[in-house]
Amino acid sequence: MSRRGKASSTLPTPASGAAKSGGRREAPAGEPAAAKVAAAAAAEAAPVDGQKEPRRRRRGTVLEERIGYRFKDGALLDCALTHISALKGARNRAGSYQRLEFLGDHVLGLVISDVLFRAFPKADEGELSRRLADLVRKETCAEIAVTIELGAAIKLGSSEANAGGRKRPAILADVCEALIGAVYLDGGYAAAEGLVERLWQVRMQATAQPLRDSKTVLQEWAQARGLPTPAYREVARTGPDHSPEFRVAVQLPNFAPAEGSGRSKRAAEQAAAAAMLARERVKPERRNA
Repeated sequence: MSRRGKASSTLPTPASGAAKSGGRREAPAGEPAAAKVAAAAAAEAAPVDGQKEPRRRRRGTVLEERIGYRFKDGALLDCALTHISALKGARNRAGSYQRLEFLGDHVLGLVISDVLFRAFPKADEGELSRRLADLVRKETCAEIAVTIELGAAIKLGSSEANAGGRKRPAILADVCEALIGAVYLDGGYAAAEGLVERLWQVRMQATAQPLRDSKTVLQEWAQARGLPTPAYREVARTGPDHSPEFRVAVQLPNFAPAEGSGRSKRAAEQAAAAAMLARERVKPERRNA
């Protein structure tokens, strides 16, 4: 990774033709308007536990130091940290982190996809998809959230807080993605890219070793549990004949099916196997060097 600190000495060198100018990118047009919309929504978020604004900003400042990014618009950060249970009145979901989570999820996928594409110029679609799935899954986002102590900064309603919401992996993962979305709106793509690369650096380094085939890993995992070979079936085929998109489901007895998509049946089967492995929390295995 360029501007990528220590990771650049561990990951394979990206293809030179895809290098970024000066290591930064221009933010897409229209972001100021999007930021205003998010900021207006954030204004609906209610303070928690009677805290006043200075205390809330101090909390945000500590988090900003941990992530290495300082917000120009603090309302975006507040919105990214606000759970719907902390909102007053009708609890308009736009005042919570949910919209930013949607945006951050896709920004995260783009950044990781971009880095993987450049770092592994010889990898095929299947391998890139498996690496991507491992790096953007909810469990990984929750782990990242724990490393930056994100739970302490989340604004929750009293009932959710008393129920242990600050440690719930689902909430941690969602707020982590919302934080990425907020940084994207506040500072553009380059800022979000830098954030993701800093927080995902260790995991990106770990993916430098070749991954084993997801179908093979799933088959071995099933056989170790006395289950038959996983069965794959085509669920749907869309798009034109010259560029179809396949959707395939994989099935095992006593397990819910998992689905995946790809430009070929083989790629879709690999994606489906990877989805089941991720859901069952079976981490992708590495080939021996």
